[in-house]
Amino acid sequence: MTPSMEMPARAKSGGAVVDRLTRRYARLGNVIALAVYLFILVPTLIVLPISFGGSGELTFPPRVWTLELYQHLFGSAAWVGSILQSVKVAAMTTVVAALIGVPAAYGLVRFEFPGKRLVMLLLMSPILVPVIVMSLGLYLYLSRLHLVGTTAGLVVSHVAYVTPFMMMTVMAGVKKLDPALEFATTIMGAKRRTVFMKVVLPQLRPSIFAGALFAFLVSFDEVVIAWFITSPTTTTLPVKMYSSIQWDVSPVIAAVSALLTVLSLVFCCVSALLQPAAPKRAAPKSSH
Repeated sequence: MTPSMEMPARAKSGGAVVDRLTRRYARLGNVIALAVYLFILVPTLIVLPISFGGSGELTFPPRVWTLELYQHLFGSAAWVGSILQSVKVAAMTTVVAALIGVPAAYGLVRFEFPGKRLVMLLLMSPILVPVIVMSLGLYLYLSRLHLVGTTAGLVVSHVAYVTPFMMMTVMAGVKKLDPALEFATTIMGAKRRTVFMKVVLPQLRPSIFAGALFAFLVSFDEVVIAWFITSPTTTTLPVKMYSSIQWDVSPVIAAVSALLTVLSLVFCCVSALLQPAAPKRAAPKSSH
């Protein structure tokens, strides 16, 4: 066999070895990823059957399947009040965060101006600073405004915390838009506000809705900031849960945790469904 014939044979055998190693390590990676997912999800999902146990114990699997824990949960004025307070604060926070985050995200993506990086850093700083540090700063600031212990104080604090999440989601959507469409609308005489309202916003609905779901969930589940700002009359559900665990571990915690788990799963599924499917690439035509 001549050297010119040996080279393709060696290259082919070497490629086969690489393919086998790639498939082997890919399977190993899938196994490791599955193990990590199970390690994270199983403790969370175990809460679901525990929540159907008796009111006097926290056991897995439950000895008796019953709805007593849910009856205690929804029959308690304190627990129901904290749930309603969390829903109210999260809903108000989501609306305000959308009103701030959507225009800010669009402006940061579409326009160039002096100090743009500094503005972006300032707007994103709440997720860069440790939550405990931010909570202390918000407490000191809001206490001077006499907003500590009020719903307004909770909303202001959560808006500062969740707006960056809303912005990041919407910015990803803005980057996918075609600027030529906005430019063509502007050339036809439309004002910038009209372009934003009639052209940009309809295309950003999936991103805005996904960001709103994420902002609502983060606000609803937030405990550190709420612990600093809340009061006995404005206690949110996470603070109520933390207090219950700290002073008296009640089995009702299992029912509350199950509801939060289901809520998170529903929001994640809805957010995934809202994401547009990636366009399929046409197969390249072979030229003969």
